[in-house]
Amino acid sequence: MRKLLSAVTAVVASVSLVSCGLGTGGGFTPSGELAGEVSEIDLDGLNIAVGSKNFTEQILLGKIAVVLFQSAGANVNDLTNIPGSTSSRQAQITGDVDFGFEYTGTAWITYLGETDPIPDEQAQYEAVRDADLAQNDLVWLPPAPMNNTYSMAVTRENAEEYGLETLGDIAKLPPEKQTYCVEGEFNARNDGFGPMLEAYELTPPDSGRLSIVDTGAIYAAIDGGTCTMGEVFLTDGRIPALDLVALDDPRSFFPKYNMAPVIDREVLEEYPQIADLLQPITEDLTNERMQELNARVDVAGEDYADVAYEYLVELGVVE
Repeated sequence: MRKLLSAVTAVVASVSLVSCGLGTGGGFTPSGELAGEVSEIDLDGLNIAVGSKNFTEQILLGKIAVVLFQSAGANVNDLTNIPGSTSSRQAQITGDVDFGFEYTGTAWITYLGETDPIPDEQAQYEAVRDADLAQNDLVWLPPAPMNNTYSMAVTRENAEEYGLETLGDIAKLPPEKQTYCVEGEFNARNDGFGPMLEAYELTPPDSGRLSIVDTGAIYAAIDGGTCTMGEVFLTDGRIPALDLVALDDPRSFFPKYNMAPVIDREVLEEYPQIADLLQPITEDLTNERMQELNARVDVAGEDYADVAYEYLVELGVVE
């Protein structure tokens, strides 16, 4: 019944999400014709709702999916830019969203409630894939090489002056220099700020040395000296753009956050060619490639949909 009414429910889902305060992307997203190795794939007749969370990389990945599905002939409901991991996940669990790009570490720790990350990337992916299929009828297609895990970053000047290479080196800093900028979700996560300090035996900062700021403002805060260290994602384009140094995690505290396409099982069973359509994307997206795409939005100020479309054209899967 959900399949027969998918076109109607897509509209209802969009209205429901907005009425619940979940602002979504929408707007015009360009499309073309499929090309290259995916040129023969046809998704005519498919109605699919694409979701994403509300930070740059997620919106950009969501728009890549929107462009790709539209170019393959699908009718796409653009529900990108849903605020927060919890809301985005709930939309997919309830069937309001059929497809999104997700991270293995987020699913394992935050969604599936596990406490111990699996250090091996492939083993972590397989554990998430098997659990989410069994529990939620969600299919995890093969992951990308990119690992959008957390770290703390410092300016190159501070890294060189104090010999900062790893998270454990934070202890080398004078107490007054141990200042942090993090966003609210990271501060509350069980794979976030407090547990990280504990894992590296670092002294928790008092309130005067901890600033809770929006994710997008952290990079400028580090660069401008508001704080010595700030929470970053390793695929963020502002790390190379601002010449920041992301500290290594030798104790493997942070889970692996490999990105993978996640899709409703019924949708994939009806349109199995979706797996082949997405394969060139996941094979291409390394940390460096994702940094470049993210920087086009966060540094150069380009539009998400334009960057997504031009990426797919450059990759040779859309023309």
